[in-house]
Amino acid sequence: MSQLIAIEGLDGAGKNTLVTALTAIWQSGGLRVAHFTFPRYGRSVHADLAAEALHGGHGDLRESVYAMALLFALDRRAAHASIAAAVADCDIVICDRYVASNAAYNAGRLGQDADGEVVTWVDELEFGRFGLPVPDRHVLLGVTPEVAMSRARGREESAARERDFYERDNSLQHRVDVVYHQLARTHWHSPWIVTDGADPAELAHRLRS
Repeated sequence: MSQLIAIEGLDGAGKNTLVTALTAIWQSGGLRVAHFTFPRYGRSVHADLAAEALHGGHGDLRESVYAMALLFALDRRAAHASIAAAVADCDIVICDRYVASNAAYNAGRLGQDADGEVVTWVDELEFGRFGLPVPDRHVLLGVTPEVAMSRARGREESAARERDFYERDNSLQHRVDVVYHQLARTHWHSPWIVTDGADPAELAHRLRS
């Protein structure tokens, strides 16, 4: 039976590295694996508008928490058919960020906890109104905010990838980290595993057991 797995964590936590490792492990075992990376920059007008806003474009768009959240949600809504097709065709579908990222980041922006209004709104919008499939498992790559922020700064220096408005806000990263761990403790929507990502093979086994 197919599994939909969401990998979550702060900017710079190492999500892409973990997704790449898990995909390679499962494919080497003969499993059919598909993966999605959200936001889909360069492929989605909603994601690109959000990215432009986070780098100072579109006036005061980024000041609106709900407007930004809606852009990221619409990006996933536009991928709904592709996600559903992958779930039908593959053994594992893995997402580098998914709905929980919208919940955690916007709760962090508003200073709310995981049981706050914006998390409920994201839940009802994306899983309810948009009908996105609920993950079977969540993985929180729970490195400390200090480690994640250091990696994000290093990535900016080495790859000339300018950090965006969220990535530059150290206080926000700490608040988002708190909300992510609250979501994990309550097993928001499905079982959560919190990991440092150091042993992808062991994690791959746990996710399939």
